[in-house]
Amino acid sequence: MINNIITYRDDAVEVLRKLISIQSFSGEEDMRVDYLLSYFAEKGIYPERIDNNIIFRQLYHNEAKPTLMLNSHLDTVRPASGYTFDPFNPPQSDTHIYGLGSNDAGGSVVCMMQTFLHFYETKLPFNLLLALSGEEENSGPKGMTNLWREMSNKVDFAIIGEPTQMKAAIAERGLLVIDGEAKGVSGHAARNEGVNALYIALDDINIIKSTRLDKVSPTMGEVKITVTQINAGTQHNVVPDKCSFVVDIRPTDQYNNSEILEILQSKVQSSLTARNLTNRSSATPIDNFIIDAIKGLDIETYVSPTTSDWMRITCPAVKMGPGDSARSHQSDEYILIDEIEQGVEGYIKFVEQLAQSATKK
Repeated sequence: MINNIITYRDDAVEVLRKLISIQSFSGEEDMRVDYLLSYFAEKGIYPERIDNNIIFRQLYHNEAKPTLMLNSHLDTVRPASGYTFDPFNPPQSDTHIYGLGSNDAGGSVVCMMQTFLHFYETKLPFNLLLALSGEEENSGPKGMTNLWREMSNKVDFAIIGEPTQMKAAIAERGLLVIDGEAKGVSGHAARNEGVNALYIALDDINIIKSTRLDKVSPTMGEVKITVTQINAGTQHNVVPDKCSFVVDIRPTDQYNNSEILEILQSKVQSSLTARNLTNRSSATPIDNFIIDAIKGLDIETYVSPTTSDWMRITCPAVKMGPGDSARSHQSDEYILIDEIEQGVEGYIKFVEQLAQSATKK
């Protein structure tokens, strides 16, 4: 049992309830940042602010040592329509913390804050840095994308805080969304005129459906490719001259998004356009001491099907945090107070184990 764990838990719960009451949609995190700056100022800690991102460094930060970054995000999605209570002023409970962003990723934020405070004056074999970022939910340019430009050569490994039930996601699939458009020639359906763009699209969709990329990830398996939408036609008697469709692709570490796009485009007639090529997959190197620490604590591992700010950083990392991803973006969102305690305790033990593993390396 970690000394002061109950105090850490209670402080985390108090801060989380305050954060929930402060609206913080992506790109609108200003008031949450202001509150956290005041919270840490009362403790004599003054972080660096870049837009709506905050960077906290230990008292004895030493540029000569490697740096471990604890990172989670301050922004939330907008509340779902099915809430049965005010998402910013939820009911109080002795066992649950309700409200927008409580699970994703407020729980990780407050547990990482308490972990950072626990080690604030501790000399570890690495620096401990806490980075609370914005614009994760909308992949905005002023969140981790911007922050990493400032920190890429200052951070050596990271823990990304997301609701994983404190299991360790040692890989996460990327995301590649492709818009396809087949072009034909319009004509009257009764006279067998024109070139039917819908038929071209259907042929291409069948090709995409049957495509299997050769390289299989030892961690993530095959790249997953699914056509999810199709749209064509203006009325029943007109041969459509355009047909659009959408392809949802979950890449692995064996291909970058540009490679997948090029492979598919070479096989089909339709024009394929990626909405974003930067949502790459991520995986923890199997020889990194993060894996040693996970094994040392016997933490359950898995491959995450969802993306996070992990895809925006380039150092070895693991995704782990309190709460359950299944609750994210749902009405009446919540996290358990017991999960907050487990989160603080789990992060502290993980940092301690990383310190032991780093020393052995």
